[in-house]
Amino acid sequence: MAAKGKFRLTELAVLSGCTGKSSADLLTDVLRQIDSWQNGNGVQRDENLLVGLSEPDDTAVYRVTDDLATIATVDFFAPLVDDPCSYGEISAANAMSDVYAMGGEVVFALNVAAFPVDMETVVITEILRGGAMKVSEAGGVIAGGHTIIDAEPKYGLCVFGTVHPERVFKKGGARPGDLLYLTKPLGTGLITTAAKFEEAEEEHLAAAIDCMVELNRDASRLVRESAVNAMTDVTGFGILGHSYEMAAAGGVGFRIDSSRVPILPGAMTYAYRGVVTGGGSRNRRYLADKVAISDKVSRELDHILHDPQTSGGLLFTADPEDSDRVEERFRSTSLDLWRIGEVIDGQGVVVD
Repeated sequence: MAAKGKFRLTELAVLSGCTGKSSADLLTDVLRQIDSWQNGNGVQRDENLLVGLSEPDDTAVYRVTDDLATIATVDFFAPLVDDPCSYGEISAANAMSDVYAMGGEVVFALNVAAFPVDMETVVITEILRGGAMKVSEAGGVIAGGHTIIDAEPKYGLCVFGTVHPERVFKKGGARPGDLLYLTKPLGTGLITTAAKFEEAEEEHLAAAIDCMVELNRDASRLVRESAVNAMTDVTGFGILGHSYEMAAAGGVGFRIDSSRVPILPGAMTYAYRGVVTGGGSRNRRYLADKVAISDKVSRELDHILHDPQTSGGLLFTADPEDSDRVEERFRSTSLDLWRIGEVIDGQGVVVD
């Protein structure tokens, strides 16, 4: 907990981290209208735009040559932790995660930032330093950016990466019989919200921060070596929202075994205490007719399944014939991996 009178970044945030992400129904409607407007106003489709608004995914992908495509994405949010450097690291890891979800590598990034006019220079410097540290760890470099004045601080990155045009992972592509995997535990939204109100144990917040600053780079590289059919990363729409996106994009259904879902220490405790997030409520409303949850799933676990994640893990489906090899590769490198369900015929998401 913060000492009495100590400056806290999270006190300046209305909606912290990916809990502030716009609702899925709003984004779907707006993007559909923009794509429709482009089509209706003679905006020609570029055959080299491999991923764009017509089939929204985690990033845009543009083919440059037969063996090179560029990836572009942007992500930023308000503080979800009080330590400036950790905030910068988490924001950067979260922004770069989309590149890894598409099977790419980070090349460089631009800072996207907003700070109060009276914010101390040392705080701003630490936020940007945290971001630069993570981009460097990813093998990239900060090449510039843009900053504005705002009462609520915000920070993130516009990230540029590369991928082979024929090796782009998308949300769609899951096949009935595929196994469903997740690479990070859930609960960051509940834990950081509890911390904002000084109700979280230090060890629980520390574990959540460690999880969020971890890059998805190494996990993505292992996935690329396997028979994987679809992939995304888990962020503001929660595990259920992103599962539904993948299922809908592939014209299939997902079945999630609730007993296999990994959970961060403390998350169930805060769910039991009634900690909730605005993002979780928006996710619940959007998914009400898209997800069927068994009565055996507890109220606390239900909250975690809807919980918006910040810098969450990779969610992917793999051919069952390759499952042993996938799991062995992760074991041999000490990277976490959980088999949480399967792909089925039908539509929507079922949680048992």
